[in-house]
Amino acid sequence: MRNSALKHSLAVSSLILIGLSATGCQKKPAPVAAGAGMQAMPVQTATVTLAPVPQSSEYVATIKSRRSATMQPQVDGRLTQILVRSGDHVKPGQVLMSIDPQHQTAAVESQRATERQKKALYDYNVAQNERARKLFEAGITSRDVYEQAQQAFENSKADYESAMAMRKTQEEQLAYYTIRAPSDGVVGDIPVHVGDYVSPSTMLTTVEENRDLEAYIYVPTERSSQVKQGLSVDLMDTGGKLLQKTKIDFLSPQVDSSLQGILVKAPVHASPEILRNAQMVKARVIWSTSPMAVVPVLAVIRQGGQSFVFVARQQDGHFVAHQTSVVLGDTVGNSYSVTSGLNAGDRVIVSSTQFLVNDMPVLPLGA
Repeated sequence: MRNSALKHSLAVSSLILIGLSATGCQKKPAPVAAGAGMQAMPVQTATVTLAPVPQSSEYVATIKSRRSATMQPQVDGRLTQILVRSGDHVKPGQVLMSIDPQHQTAAVESQRATERQKKALYDYNVAQNERARKLFEAGITSRDVYEQAQQAFENSKADYESAMAMRKTQEEQLAYYTIRAPSDGVVGDIPVHVGDYVSPSTMLTTVEENRDLEAYIYVPTERSSQVKQGLSVDLMDTGGKLLQKTKIDFLSPQVDSSLQGILVKAPVHASPEILRNAQMVKARVIWSTSPMAVVPVLAVIRQGGQSFVFVARQQDGHFVAHQTSVVLGDTVGNSYSVTSGLNAGDRVIVSSTQFLVNDMPVLPLGA
C-alpha cells in the first residue's frame, strides 16, 4: 500500500511539472524580424531646386601692371651708389642709383674745350667776314678776298655748331650714369650691389605702379573655340574667396608655344590691399550659365571617392532614407550643383546623415 501511494504521488508531481513547463513556454514572446519594429529617426530635409549654375574652368592668373618699368642701364660701368631699398615709394625723376661717370665726365670736359676753341675761331671769322665785306663794298679789296672770308666764316660756323651738338650729346650721355625713376611707384627687388659692373643687359630693379592692373590668364588650346571677349571671370584667392568679378577684354591672336595656351587679359580694379602687381591668384572663367539641381553642402556624404546623399522617399505609407549616388558640379554659395542623380523636388536629408543607413525609417521635419 505504501509503495502504491508513493508511486501515485510521484506521478502527480511529474504531471504538475510538465504542466508548468508547458505554461512557461507559451508565455515566451515570439521572435521579431530584424528592423520590423525600428523607430523612425527625425531628420531635417531640404527640397532640391533648380538654380542658375555657371559652367566654368579654373586657371592660375598673374596680376600685372601696365605701369611697371624694368630699370636697365644704358651705359657700362660700376655701380657707385644705390640710394633706395626694395619697397620704397619713389617720385618721377628721383635718383635710384649712380654709375661711375669718370670717363664720361672727362669726355664731356674735353668736348666743352673743343667747343670753346671752335667758338673762338667762329667769333674771329665773324669779325673778319664783316671787315672783308666793308672793304669790298668800299672797293678796297677784290671779290675773291671777300668770298674767301665768307668761306672761312661758313666753315668755322659749321665746326662750332658741330662741336656744340657733340657737347650736348656727351652731356646727355653723362645723364645716363644717373638712374632715375621714370614714374611714381614702388621699388621692386634690387639684385645688384655697389661695386658691381653693369651693362645695358643688367636688370637693376623695377618701379611698379599698383594701378592699371590686368589679370594674365593662359587658356588651354582645346578651349579655343569657346574663349572670347566679354566672358566673365571671377578672381579668387587660394582659399576660394572671391576678390573681384571682371570680364575678358583681350584675346591673343596666337598660341603661346611654350605653354600651349592662349593668353587672355581681364582688367583689375581692386584696391592695393586686395590685389597687387605680380600676385598669383585663381581665375574662374565662366563659359555659360544653365539651370541645374542644387543641394546643400550638408546633405553630401563622401565615401570611398564617391559622393552620395540620402533622399527621403515614401515606402508603404512611411518615409525611408534612400541612399543615392550623385555626380557633383561646381559649388554655388553653400550648395553643390548636381549633374546627375537627383531631380528637382526630391527631398534630401541634411541632418544626422552619419547615423543613417540605406532604407532606414525616418521622420522628415523639413519641407
